Amino acid sequence: MEHINTFKAALTAAMALLTALWGWFGWLIIAWVICMCLDILTGMASAAKDGAWSSKVAREGLLHKCACIVVVIIAGILDLVVGLLLGNMGDALPFTYTVLLCPLVVVWYILTEAGSITENAGKMGAPIPGWLSKMIDILQDTVDKAAGDEDHK
Repeated sequence: MEHINTFKAALTAAMALLTALWGWFGWLIIAWVICMCLDILTGMASAAKDGAWSSKVAREGLLHKCACIVVVIIAGILDLVVGLLLGNMGDALPFTYTVLLCPLVVVWYILTEAGSITENAGKMGAPIPGWLSKMIDILQDTVDKAAGDEDHK
């Protein structure tokens, strides 16, 4: 029982540290990482269920995830550059820029992962409410419109 309490304390400390360092954006990153892991697991399980598991396809999927991580890093760098540029304009702007691009990219990826996870769950036989799939699509379209990318799909 003592090990459980130690684990809980360590987990709580890690969560508090992330919140202190990153605030709400850190929780978006954690949600995205969890969704990526769930997508990998459900994708492998779905492929195994169908007898179609392939190391080549799995490797391509992992490379895809790595490319997504690179895109988020690039968005973070761009947020930093924009923040530095706007910060050096003095008092010309009535607001302080922190982040914009990176959270939009991360939310878009979370929604993409959510769609893939529900698709994989459906392939494994889980009933998927039609409204859930529609909601994921609507939310992703909303993020696209907020970023000015209405022609993405």
